[in-house]
Formats: sequence, C-alpha cells, structure tokens
Amino acid sequence: MKMRNVTIIFLAMVIAGISAQAQKLSRTEKQILKIVSQNNRDALAFLEKVVNINSGTMNLDGVRAVGREFDTAFAAIGFETRWVDMPAEMQRAGHLFAEHRGSKGKRLLLIGHLDTVFEKDSPFQKYEVQGDTIALGPGTEDMKGGDVIMLYALKALYEAGVLDDTQIVVALHGDEEETGKPLSISREDIIEAGKWAEIALGFEASTGFNEATIARRGSSGWKLDVSGKRAHSAGIFSEEDGAGAIFEVSRILYQFYDQLHAEQYLTFNPGVILGGTFVEYDRANFKGTAYGKSNVIPQTAVVTGGLRFISEDQKEHAREVMRQIVDNHLPKTDAQIEFWDSYPAMPPTEGNMAVLEILSQLSQDMGQGPVKPFDPLKRGAADISFVAKYVDGLDGLGAMGGGGHTPHEYIDLTTFEALTQRTALLIYRLTRGE
Repeated sequence: MKMRNVTIIFLAMVIAGISAQAQKLSRTEKQILKIVSQNNRDALAFLEKVVNINSGTMNLDGVRAVGREFDTAFAAIGFETRWVDMPAEMQRAGHLFAEHRGSKGKRLLLIGHLDTVFEKDSPFQKYEVQGDTIALGPGTEDMKGGDVIMLYALKALYEAGVLDDTQIVVALHGDEEETGKPLSISREDIIEAGKWAEIALGFEASTGFNEATIARRGSSGWKLDVSGKRAHSAGIFSEEDGAGAIFEVSRILYQFYDQLHAEQYLTFNPGVILGGTFVEYDRANFKGTAYGKSNVIPQTAVVTGGLRFISEDQKEHAREVMRQIVDNHLPKTDAQIEFWDSYPAMPPTEGNMAVLEILSQLSQDMGQGPVKPFDPLKRGAADISFVAKYVDGLDGLGAMGGGGHTPHEYIDLTTFEALTQRTALLIYRLTRGE
C-alpha cells in the first residue's frame, strides 16, 4: 500500500511539472503543438512515400522525383520553389530551394538533403514499420526523416497563420552523401543563402532531445601513390632492389597513425588499398583490381582515404605532417600524396552556442529539459558546414533513430511528433525575433 501511495504521489508530481512547463508556452505556441499532433499521421505517410522512392546519390531521376514531392509540398504552404540543375558532366541531379519572403524576425536558412547512400541496386529499398516504435527504411534517419520534420513544422506554422511575412530559405541538396565537384558550383547557392541568413538550422539526425550540434568536423580526401622496383623477391631489402611498394605504403600508413592518431578531433581513414605488380583503381566508383605474385617485389600500391578535422588549421597541420612522412622513402621506392577538399569544418563558436541556448530554453519551456552541445568527434560532415563561416547555426535537429548508412537504418516513431513540435516552436520564436 505504501508503494502504491508513493507511485501516485510521484505521478502527481510529474503531471504538475508538465503542467507548470506548459504555462511557459503562449496560446499560439500551444495551438502550433496541437496542429503538429493533428498532422503527425499525414507526416509519417509522407515520409513513407519519399522513403519508398530510391534516391541514391547517383540515381539522378530518383533524386529529382523526391525533389518534386517536396517541391509540391512547400509550394502548398506558400513557398516559392526552384530546382537548381547541375552541369551534366558533374553527374548530379541538382538541388531544391524553397523561399518564403518577408521582413519579420530572423532570416533563417533550413538545410537538408534528398539523397541517400543506397543506390538503385541496393537490396534495402522500402519503408517498413516494425511494431509501434520504429520504421526501417533508406533515409528514414539520414535524412528524409529530418526533411519531413522541417516541412511539417513549417506546415503547422502556415496553418496557424503565423508564417506570413517570415524570411526563410530551405535548401535540400541532391548530393550530400557524395558531393558534386567542383564545390564552387555544387555549393554556390547554399553559400549565397548562408551569406544572406542570420541563423542556419540543419536537420541531420538528432542524437537526443537533450543534445544538439554546435560543431561538426570537416572532411577531406587523399590519395597515396607508391612505387617500388619490380624484381625477384629473393632480392628484396637488398641495396639494388629495395623494399618494394607494399612495404613503403605500410610504413607510410603506420607513421600516419603513430604521429597523428592522438590529436583531438582529428581522424584519418584509409578506405581502399591496392598493391602488387599491376594495379588498376577506378576512383569514380571506389573500386579496383590488383595483380601480383609472392615471388615478385611489388612495384605499385594505391591508397585512398579520408581526413576529418575540427578547423582549417588542424586540417593544414595534418596534411603537412602526412606530406613529410610520405617524403621519407624506403630504399628504391617513391611516393606522392594528393589532397582534395570536400566539407569544411563547422567549429564551435559563441554564436552557435547562443542559438543552442535559445533551443535549450524552448526545450525547458516544453518540459523536455535543457539541451547541451554534442561531441563533434561523434558527428560526420554535413552541408551546414559550408555556411558556418558566414552564419551562426545549429545542427542535429532532425529525426531520431539509428543504423545510418547501413541496411538497418531506422527512425524512432515515438519521438517524431515531439521533434516536429520543438522545431515548429523554434522557428516560430526565431521568426518573432527572439
């Protein structure tokens, strides 16, 4: 009996706490929450529809098809939409931009992407609800779920009559998972939008109600080409024949690890390695072949990899260390390394922290507790990084789930409505100038 009384008292305290928090929301904000709830079933149906359209980055028709679905939806709530085509030689579908013009509140840039890592030949293609709590599907978490949260938050504001005169640009890229090159073309429009905006909000996957992203690491690619002297293996290590390409590439990779692996926020990963007498590597499709025999000293090795960093200074320092390691050759070998940029870093700033404080206060007003910065070491690169040098921002506002980039990707259905509600109120407060 005592235990039952304690439970009743505890539940009463929880209910009282929620009621007290609810008093911190205005009448309009409560109306917005109600509209989001009313639309939640439609939002999930829309998510299922777009997940079931394959939009692997290289499936250009599929990316455009998903874009058309969002185009229609944004146009229906008062946004002017445009499709930004990419040059044919870039082999990318393009991007959807939607704009709501006005003069009220902060100028907002909302960022998402239409593509997924799952191409047309992937066996993982369909949205599938499992029980009452999760739905599997390509892009459910990364990041069609976030795109739908963004859309239905704006839809709730539209239906509440508070979207009028707001200043919002939505950017949905068609190539976030494998950016089109050159970046000066594929990211030109979002950079211009970033220069215009006062706050950028990214809808990559959420890591929890009480965490958000104020910093993301940038990404860079690198390729290592190594050569040795082709000769009979009996002569390996001799002054005449040297160490061979595979020992040289092994030395280089180990010294990369030895000299750089302990640096905070810096990671580097050799994703593909090929070595032997003859090597063919198809960089565009991330695959290749190698031929060699155990009685022949290998004359060729190739490695491609990635580099992730928290700042441009850290990136340049790591590249210089790697160049110095590459230049210190074993006997009768040679090596060259090249680098290319992909995503810049989004370093932590006071401005980003200030936006987080706005979200944290809102979260507490909703009874969800404070929001703290998420560890950037646990996040990959994202499109918000392209505007980080121009505008304060926050990321990780999208769907909650797991298994991203794997055939086990899922969205947590129990959190979808609440995340949409929080997004709607965040946009509402920012467009009121708060």
